[in-house]
Amino acid sequence: MKLAHSTAAMLPLLAGLLNGCGGNLPQVATTNVAGRQVEFALSRRDTLPVVFETGLGGHFTWWEEVYPPIAESATALVYNRAGIGNSDAVASPRDGRHVVQELRELLISQKLAPPYVLVGHSLGGLYLQWYARYYPQEVAALILVDSTHPAQLKGQGAVEHWPFWWRWLFEVSLSAAAEGEFAEIDRTGDEVLAAPAFGAVPVIVLSAAQPLADTSALAVDSNRKRMELARLYPGAIQIWVDSGHAMPLERPEPIISAIREVLAAVQPKSQTVAMPSAQTPAGADTSR
Repeated sequence: MKLAHSTAAMLPLLAGLLNGCGGNLPQVATTNVAGRQVEFALSRRDTLPVVFETGLGGHFTWWEEVYPPIAESATALVYNRAGIGNSDAVASPRDGRHVVQELRELLISQKLAPPYVLVGHSLGGLYLQWYARYYPQEVAALILVDSTHPAQLKGQGAVEHWPFWWRWLFEVSLSAAAEGEFAEIDRTGDEVLAAPAFGAVPVIVLSAAQPLADTSALAVDSNRKRMELARLYPGAIQIWVDSGHAMPLERPEPIISAIREVLAAVQPKSQTVAMPSAQTPAGADTSR
């Protein structure tokens, strides 16, 4: 089994382990949101807001090839989740409900009204699936960039099926923020699958084609879930991109094109709605 292929194909949620790509984004700032500091970059233009979400424990510079060209002509926001970069850590669980709540608080603080074009890579894609399913009225379009499947860690994808060397590498690579996020993936995925279907607005699924070359059992499972993801969203368009999992850095052009096409399609038809409240949606797990 080729190491490069197996690493790229095993799980579409691992890119964030390269926390902090060393790049720069324009207009970076920090702001106080609900008593904690959040690091973000924001452009304000006359469009619907484009909101970016990064992979597992990932720094927002994962979007350094995508955010700047979009920000030139569109309202766009990219940020670091709690405990990443200069964003303060928090004690709450790092599941989809809390991540989305914190994102919505940031959007409210910056007076960015919905509907939003949501763009999520890897685990960030799973968080935005949660957002779209529980707050569909706030979403104009959903773009999933080699996104984590809601059942990514189920079946053959469960951690106990990973090769020993990969479990060890994964564990020693996890930051504290990534550990918290990883621990809650199953909870987030279960809530996504338990929520009503989402698909009344454009959904584009950009999937990495290069990992399909790997034939290990774990890669086969991961690639099957890549293929199945679009089926969870009626009417979704799936596009296979000649890229590895790190698509925002390897092949930013298809992502940029998808965002621009979606903005052109939804902007004339969409009307902004009232600023969202921080209320937790019905059906979400509020036990913790």
